[in-house]
Amino acid sequence: MDSVELKKRTKEFAHRCVKLALALRKTVLGNHIKKQLIRCGTSVAANYRATLLAQTKSAFISKISIVIEEADESEFWLEFIMDEKNNQQS
Repeated sequence: MDSVELKKRTKEFAHRCVKLALALRKTVLGNHIKKQLIRCGTSVAANYRATLLAQTKSAFISKISIVIEEADESEFWLEFIMDEKNNQQS
């Protein structure tokens, strides 16, 4: 996968996170998760774009590390949403 494809995919991921977040219930927990998922999901795309402008290898590594952290946090919130949904159905 090249940088153009990954740039496109991270942007699509951000859009999907926003759509999901906006569909969450308007509760204290739902609003909290909404803000967190929007923040980290969009951060993946924005920070990946920044990696493409890195001028040194160390700058690239630093920036891509942020992308990895934000992607992992996004994964956490997506898992948390699924856990909450499964717990509500019990």
